[in-house]
Amino acid sequence: MPRSSGSASPYRHTAGPHRTREDLAVLRPELVARYDAELPGARAAVLARLLGAIDREPLPGLTGRRPGEASFAVARGAALPSPATSTTGREVATGGNAVCDAAGGDAVAQGEFGTGEDVVAEGKVGTGAGPAQTEPSVTEAPDGAGRAVGAVAGAVAAQLVAAVHATATVTVRYPVESARPFAVAPVGLAAEVTIKAQANAGADEHDGIRASRGIAAVTTGVPTDLTADKHEDVRPNAGRAPTDLTADKHEHVRPDAGGVPTNITADKHEDVRANASGLPPDITADDHDGRTDAGGGNDLAAEMSRARLVADPAELVRLLWGDVPLVAEIDNSVANLALARADRPEQRLPEPGDADALGRIEQLVTDGHPLHPCCRTRGGMSVADVLAYAPEHSPVIRLQRLRVPRDRWYGTAAPILFAHPWQAARLVDRYPWLTPDGWSDPVRPLMSLRTVAPVDGGPHIKTAVDVQMTSAVRTVSAAAVHNGPVLSRLLRRLTADQPIEILAEIAAGAVVVDGVPQRHLAHVIREAPQLGPGELAVPLAVLAAVPVPVGDPYAWWERFADLFFGPVTRVLARGVALEAHGQNALVVLAGNQPTRILYRDLGGVRVSASRLRASGLEPPALLGDLPSDDPAELRTKLAASAFGTVAAELIAMFTRTLDADPDRLWGIVARAVRATGSEDAPHLLRDPLPVKATTAMRLATDPLDDRWALLPNPMAAHA
Repeated sequence: MPRSSGSASPYRHTAGPHRTREDLAVLRPELVARYDAELPGARAAVLARLLGAIDREPLPGLTGRRPGEASFAVARGAALPSPATSTTGREVATGGNAVCDAAGGDAVAQGEFGTGEDVVAEGKVGTGAGPAQTEPSVTEAPDGAGRAVGAVAGAVAAQLVAAVHATATVTVRYPVESARPFAVAPVGLAAEVTIKAQANAGADEHDGIRASRGIAAVTTGVPTDLTADKHEDVRPNAGRAPTDLTADKHEHVRPDAGGVPTNITADKHEDVRANASGLPPDITADDHDGRTDAGGGNDLAAEMSRARLVADPAELVRLLWGDVPLVAEIDNSVANLALARADRPEQRLPEPGDADALGRIEQLVTDGHPLHPCCRTRGGMSVADVLAYAPEHSPVIRLQRLRVPRDRWYGTAAPILFAHPWQAARLVDRYPWLTPDGWSDPVRPLMSLRTVAPVDGGPHIKTAVDVQMTSAVRTVSAAAVHNGPVLSRLLRRLTADQPIEILAEIAAGAVVVDGVPQRHLAHVIREAPQLGPGELAVPLAVLAAVPVPVGDPYAWWERFADLFFGPVTRVLARGVALEAHGQNALVVLAGNQPTRILYRDLGGVRVSASRLRASGLEPPALLGDLPSDDPAELRTKLAASAFGTVAAELIAMFTRTLDADPDRLWGIVARAVRATGSEDAPHLLRDPLPVKATTAMRLATDPLDDRWALLPNPMAAHA
């Protein structure tokens, strides 16, 4: 069984690319070379998700948008704080909830996560262990050039923009195709960023900062940025400040004699000596003629108007919104995505009949959420934890059983808490009256990490894990403990005549502390799929990632549409909007052909009392935000998951891999919806298609308050 890092130093948690590589060299040295090879592609994949958000979401500071271009207003002291350096070398990001140590310490994230179903509303990760430990928001050198380089280099972009006297306009230009939902990002993807300052921000006030197309060179002795896809050979200057390299190949640089780092952006080897004045030369890949500018009077606004390419998504976030917690989250997402791809299992479905098949299938998914830049964020986990517990690394673990006094238990399950081993290590000391009662049989983490399936078959268990994954800390609320069994009974009645089977939540429980059920001390027990001979249950998210021989894509899709899109629309008309995205919805395949749909995880549905009564059913008593009679909210919940996510992603996959006609595939979806004859069908077919605005939510005051981007509806032509 894998070992938890519960006793490890907290300063090894939530690692970015550089720290991940350092730890990997100790934990799994055989993966280091593959990790290095996968890192550029992981950066591109996360950047594409971020560019998708820039292309369609209602983001802070957005002032204008057109295809391939978006502009943002950025103000000093608000979105882009100016870091203040103390005498101890610690840089305090005054506008964000993070502290970055120039010597390589971690940022301490203190932002609130908000409230919501099965997520924690605390501003910290961990169980009584203090604030979440996160790595500085840095652009890290893959050759391990040193933590000081990484920690300070990452602040350069923020320092440059913070130097603007009042307000700047940041314009981001990007390939339109790479920003489309579910696009495959090419390695080397970059955005062109231009910063235009107001005219009153001149070089007389900011003569310590110059800009080039590559990156700003700071003339105050602060180390400059080290960003590359390959190792660089760097000799630091006399002031011990590393030089600035942004390149695709090795550069060999001699620093200037004044102890000030040089600024070089190049596509080839260069051997450059800086001028003797102490001011860095400005050399770009467009002019290798050795020219330098020893003056200090050029207008900063004109200098900043020159474009630069940004390939690091964390750096782009910093340029647009400062040192917000999202920077460290994206760094962690990039690192974990590269790690997942480096450790990728063989992409092949197992044979039917294996009790462990579903767990093995779900562990084939390496890239996580297809639209969220934090697709692989695991806030609070160390690299060792990720390797031990994340499903993409194919672990088999055991849950710890903790016996709970009956007067401290809430729910329908027996008073035994099934605790994830990562969580259990953080519970026993804090709650000594939780009595260890052995371990579960071996279980395999499913796509969500915190839900597990026994390798020998049997009910699945959804645990509480105080780890931020994508947008939320994944715990189990008292509302979920109460609602799950109640909703399971309701949904089974609603779907009795439909090809949808509900994987019922049959029991749940939570530990009560000071009279309140605790969301980090809870679990839900869910039925496992019941399959016949030759059948496999496959989450829809897996279909987009793992090749399945479907034969004629149009015939396969027509069959699937009748099993999925039509029935979920009928269930909506009867009173429940399912959150039918690719993790919650599974298709049962027999001979690779769809036969029926399975639905699991009831925490995100919406329930209409008026529609239930019209269907002859009495609405159950539910806790939390599940009840809603707002038709727009109900339709949005279903449309965003089933059409904006499942349909769009699978159609993109069929188009990319089988050269299928996307319009014809959307027409098949429209036919299935239209055939229901429900009052929702015209809206689902004609209204703009909602897609969850995950980046806008992450930057919002309450990151769990749903926000939506609205896209043209491909079904409108078939309405």
